[in-house]
Amino acid sequence: MIMFHGILNVCTYLQLYLFISLIIFVNVASPGANDLHFNDGASIADVIAGDVFFEIIDPPELRYTYRIRPAKDFGATFNESLQFEKTRLVPTLPLHSCGDILNNEEVFGHIALSERGECSFVYKTAKAQQAGARAIIITESVDKWDDTLDHLIEMVDDKMDLDVNIPAAFLLGRSGATILKTLKKLRRNYAIINLPVNMTHVPINKMNQPPWISW
Repeated sequence: MIMFHGILNVCTYLQLYLFISLIIFVNVASPGANDLHFNDGASIADVIAGDVFFEIIDPPELRYTYRIRPAKDFGATFNESLQFEKTRLVPTLPLHSCGDILNNEEVFGHIALSERGECSFVYKTAKAQQAGARAIIITESVDKWDDTLDHLIEMVDDKMDLDVNIPAAFLLGRSGATILKTLKKLRRNYAIINLPVNMTHVPINKMNQPPWISW
């Protein structure tokens, strides 16, 4: 009888150990909204999965490498033929870009930075194109941005049949908010960026990611 109870105790402890181990494993393997990888040995090519990177080279306060997700089925693609070197990233006025862009002279020939909301991604891209932008990066609404909702969004065509020929991509809300707030604090109308930057052969732990991005 004593041996029987001993076996039951061992089984109970073993089940408890396996249960706790499973919880720990799930917590470690499940990525957060900003995670770049699952720590599962995936290659850089697998990690970026079609996403691209750009780097801010000025102002120094924002000098990091940022990950963006290109629009899925509208606009031009970010490829080797599209190289933006030392190009201005210009927040649009209005920031939602759902009407005529008032600072079109600053946006012309550069990359527009807009926020989500008020109208579709395609319409924002069309308005940026109309203002002469060479591309547009859209981020989460600064007023509505929430840490728990900070993730890369798939931007898809809204079937409005708008003629959009410039590339568009989505930037994490945390990064977008930081860029906008920093530029405002420095009283600057733009940042200087390189887009895209090739991160294929850069180990993930060597990427110059913004410090606010969770691993």
